[in-house]
Amino acid sequence: MDMTNYSESQPLLLMVAGAKGAVGSTLAVVVAAMSQRPESILPSLTTAKMLSDLLPSKPVHMVGWDVNDRTLLECIKTHGVLAKELWQSYESELNQVQIHTPPRANLDLPGQVEKLKKDILAFKAIYPHANSVLINLLPAAPTRDLNQFSDLSQLYSKLTPEDFPDLPYVIAAIFAGVPIVNFTPNELEIPVVVKEAIKQGVPISGRDGKTGQTYLKVVLASALKARNLIVDGWYSLNILGNQDGKNLMDPHRAAGKLSNKTDILDNIMGYQVGERYGVSSHKVKIDYYPPRGDAKEAWDVIDFLGVFGLPMSIRLNLQGRDSVLAAPLVMDLARWMVVLQRAGRSGPVPELAFYYKQPVGHEPPLTFQDQVAVLRELGLWCHERILKDRKEEAADSGQ
Repeated sequence: MDMTNYSESQPLLLMVAGAKGAVGSTLAVVVAAMSQRPESILPSLTTAKMLSDLLPSKPVHMVGWDVNDRTLLECIKTHGVLAKELWQSYESELNQVQIHTPPRANLDLPGQVEKLKKDILAFKAIYPHANSVLINLLPAAPTRDLNQFSDLSQLYSKLTPEDFPDLPYVIAAIFAGVPIVNFTPNELEIPVVVKEAIKQGVPISGRDGKTGQTYLKVVLASALKARNLIVDGWYSLNILGNQDGKNLMDPHRAAGKLSNKTDILDNIMGYQVGERYGVSSHKVKIDYYPPRGDAKEAWDVIDFLGVFGLPMSIRLNLQGRDSVLAAPLVMDLARWMVVLQRAGRSGPVPELAFYYKQPVGHEPPLTFQDQVAVLRELGLWCHERILKDRKEEAADSGQ
């Protein structure tokens, strides 16, 4: 079979948990635009060239779940991320996006998994030829240690799902054979889940999408390290006024994200920033500031040392659009998941560290240079593996 024809017969279906949030609703517009005018979206995707001959640019479909009972269009208007002229031509497509109500909060974990699995199978029946990917965009949840559970039966019997609203989605997706993008800071890639994902042949990518400030932190920290300049301190402040910012005012919910944002610097540099003071001098603050809405702002003060220990500093001010930065990355990751599953990968994919604050898997690359290099190598590996499989299938069909 010709590779191009094979790709064109496989649409992409995004199953989005948190479909009506700021990122989810922005993603819905990106999906609609991708299907009608891919040239308006592809230039913003890192996979546009890297995976161009392995994936179709269209069609792309979206379904999902959300507790919000307003329509998707109403949510797009309310969030105000995109001006009306950017989405009004896609109103018909956006009105057709099927978004289900999540499982009842008082339903136990096995019951929630079963309900979500039925939803996933129903979505697949609507788009029977599509490659499905679960996208987790649910809010940050309180940090809990789930590593003590040795198998799924123990997890089912001892865990109440209230504090882990996204865990049932991940388990249901694995049982349905659907790859997973964990864009949230919630730790879902626990041993029990990873073991089952490998068993079912499901790749997982995560954790905590790296959209703006942390992306630039990785770039700058990697550059300073390459020049053997010592980072003496780094102060980061974020202000944002969307629902994510409001949610992160709960210290229990913010703990995971703050840890992901903080740990990344020490990991890159190979030492604890501020160790000469006896305390970390890497500080990260997040403040909910309603006037900013989705247009978050980030300030960084970077103190570093040169030869003779002479101090220098950098000031960085990012005025970004949270969901506009996030949505193309989600699309990229969904495309990677389809290709990786087709190439035979399962379990965590550390090579996708380029996209995440806290990449999961064995020894993910840390510096920006290494992350870019490993991502390119992953693309080449996927090409070689899939082209080899296609040739073997063609040879078998000709016999």
